[in-house]
Amino acid sequence: MEITHLGHACVLVQSGGARVLIDPGGFAEDFRSVRELDAIVITHQHADHLDRARLPELVRANSQAVVLCDPDSLPILTELGIEASRHPEEGTVVGDTRLEPVGHIHALIHDDIPRVSNVGLLITARSEPNFYHPGDSLEGEPGAVDVLAFPLQAPWQRSRDMTAFLRRIAAPVAFPIHDGLLSSVGRDLYLTQARGLGRRETDVRDLARAGAVPIG
Repeated sequence: MEITHLGHACVLVQSGGARVLIDPGGFAEDFRSVRELDAIVITHQHADHLDRARLPELVRANSQAVVLCDPDSLPILTELGIEASRHPEEGTVVGDTRLEPVGHIHALIHDDIPRVSNVGLLITARSEPNFYHPGDSLEGEPGAVDVLAFPLQAPWQRSRDMTAFLRRIAAPVAFPIHDGLLSSVGRDLYLTQARGLGRRETDVRDLARAGAVPIG
């Protein structure tokens, strides 16, 4: 498996011969040059996960890729002229790689803000570690996870929620995502908490600006 963190929640995963791009949103680096994708997955409709301006160009350049999303994002993608599908409950197989939906709803931001759908993604391929991206929810139950992308900071998440999530999922390897609102000082502080107050047995790696990183 190779993982490239393209900024904030945007992650490129190569596993089992498939290339899967998750959450190409507005806070990510310029992902429009990414090619040879087999799947593009949107966990939910918020702009930092679904960039309406740049996504159509990416999809046109990767016309062979299946586009999967949560229920509430489907009409938005249709408006953009993008042919997409809701995750089937049984998952989707791309080559030798299985893409399984996890969870249904976004974390609570505030009682006055309606909750939208959020579907996390579990990627599994034979002879590879599996990988879980939760989108914007800590409630999903993906089962045993080898490599975890965990939200470092968010308007809907307290620091203690982040460290409790690391302890609950108990993945051998984890790396931070959803860090676009943090200064460098704040990011270092949250990373220190993740490593010291999360699960001590979890290897928390920082993949920001590291390029394609082999794992497993």
